[in-house]
Amino acid sequence: MSVSMEEDGSGSKIHLPADINWEMLDKSKFFFLGAALFSGVSGALYPIVVLKTRQQVMSSQIPCLKMAGSILRNEGYRGFYRGFGTSLTGTIPARALYMGALEVTKSSVGTATVQLGFSEASSSTIASAAAGLSAAMAAQLVWTPIDVVSQRLMVQGSGNSSCGVVGLKCYNGGIDAFRKIICSDGLRGLYRGFGISILTYAPSNAVWWGSYSIAHRLVWGSIGCYCCKKDTEGGYKPDGKAMLAVQGVSAAMASGVSALVTMPLDTVKTRLQVLDDDCCSSSSSRRTPTVLQTVKNLVKEGGFSACYRGLGPRWASMSMSAITMITTYEFLKKLSTKN
Repeated sequence: MSVSMEEDGSGSKIHLPADINWEMLDKSKFFFLGAALFSGVSGALYPIVVLKTRQQVMSSQIPCLKMAGSILRNEGYRGFYRGFGTSLTGTIPARALYMGALEVTKSSVGTATVQLGFSEASSSTIASAAAGLSAAMAAQLVWTPIDVVSQRLMVQGSGNSSCGVVGLKCYNGGIDAFRKIICSDGLRGLYRGFGISILTYAPSNAVWWGSYSIAHRLVWGSIGCYCCKKDTEGGYKPDGKAMLAVQGVSAAMASGVSALVTMPLDTVKTRLQVLDDDCCSSSSSRRTPTVLQTVKNLVKEGGFSACYRGLGPRWASMSMSAITMITTYEFLKKLSTKN
């Protein structure tokens, strides 16, 4: 891939390494190493996800640092990893589905758009957005039940850390949560919020991958030949550190766009998956909350801004996750390339 330099009229280009597509990968190595690498990434970022989730289900706004201090005092460091075992169990198959769908779609759509006459830049953006969309939809088949259980475990703090959480039930670990959810709501209970999860994550991934492709080119076009060396073709070739830095900046920019666009949907989804309308009533009269009722409750609690509770942790989580994900992902693809 080549990116034209904007600061001079010489017509010089930055020659970036070619993308590693699906056909070039050793699939067994790709999935095995991917599971190991992304499990480590999930573990490092999990505390921020816990903070974001708890903020979204609170009946009033609590500052992120205050909540973190409350969790630390009342629950210790373990409080930041509630539900992590359950989440990690689902991460491995969900990631495998995600990465497989991502690479297959990107290769297929990229080839099709080039054949239709789209430019390299447009083809890359369209293929990336389509790949993000299909990958999110595939992963949600596994991830939604895991998300429902892990999020319920995340928010059931002890002592003062759980104050303000309404409609919350208590579970003794992931297996107990699975059992109780199935007993009360059946299999449908594990897929609560599946529709809105698709509406949240599919557009979010499409926006993120499309924005990342655009941001990647914009950043390279802005920095020009800085940190690049001349190659034999008369253009410029970036070094490894420059590529890593540009990937990180582009990922953070794409995360900001995606977080702002999809935050209200994510807040509604989290509340649907975690809370019940009437936790104190008998099981015969207990109602499953609807999307409309959840939105009404949010607006009643704090106006439209309540839909953006947890935006700070979500943006931070998405940015850090995206930076580590994209750099880890590119590293994984290099490790998994066939000889």
